[in-house]
Amino acid sequence: MALEILGWISALAIGVSLGLIGGGGSILTVPVLFYFLGLDTETATAYSLFIVGISSLVGGAQAWRKGLAKINIALAFGAPSIVAVFFTRYTLVPWLPETIAGLSKGTWMMLLFALLMVLASFSMIRKKKGGAPPKEKHSGWKSYAIVLVEGLGVGVLTGLVGAGGGFLIIPVLVLVTGLPMKQAVGTSLLIIAAKSLIGFTGDVANREIDWMFLIGFSAISIAGIFVGSWLSDRISGEKLKPAFGWFVLVMGVFIMAQQLMGM
Repeated sequence: MALEILGWISALAIGVSLGLIGGGGSILTVPVLFYFLGLDTETATAYSLFIVGISSLVGGAQAWRKGLAKINIALAFGAPSIVAVFFTRYTLVPWLPETIAGLSKGTWMMLLFALLMVLASFSMIRKKKGGAPPKEKHSGWKSYAIVLVEGLGVGVLTGLVGAGGGFLIIPVLVLVTGLPMKQAVGTSLLIIAAKSLIGFTGDVANREIDWMFLIGFSAISIAGIFVGSWLSDRISGEKLKPAFGWFVLVMGVFIMAQQLMGM
């Protein structure tokens, strides 16, 4: 019962994370649904797509109204990502083998997610060395090609483990397209919303959905988005990233340990 209460409280943290740093929502959502609320791995990754997607849609709409989201870049990244995530959830995931190298599907999917968490944590913890943030620039065809390829890769990853991929999208938007951090966060939310929600439609055809649970959990997460957006006007997201990175690292190691001990 205590874990279940903690799981519902964590829904608020998921929204706050998305509102503050434009990512991290799915890093929290899958473990919360799996460990605190007792959902199986595939259901947790499916529900994560809806929860993170609908919360990001609200946050992205807020950012767009404030002029902090670039629709053209969101489309360039989001289009291939949407195709990849839908294909992965609708076609690839149902056909994945039940065991790989002696590991059950649930175990190896959670281990993959944990590994992703550990790798993502390093990019959040690592401090950037001096210099001003890159200025926005007009992207050439090479920049758009990189964005398209990255979109495909993140889409497949999202489909497999239910991760929105904000921690992968934002660095690309900042370093490749030259978007300022605030605009990268807003644009990332639009991308995450589109590919997560469309990816979720692949699950609607393959499983029964507990809509009452999803709507309730998502409502709390959306409330967190408003809190996160309010805080982002007062607290630098960059200052919060290292602390969040350490939390993600600890969670990733914990999940790996739990899965390996369960074997």
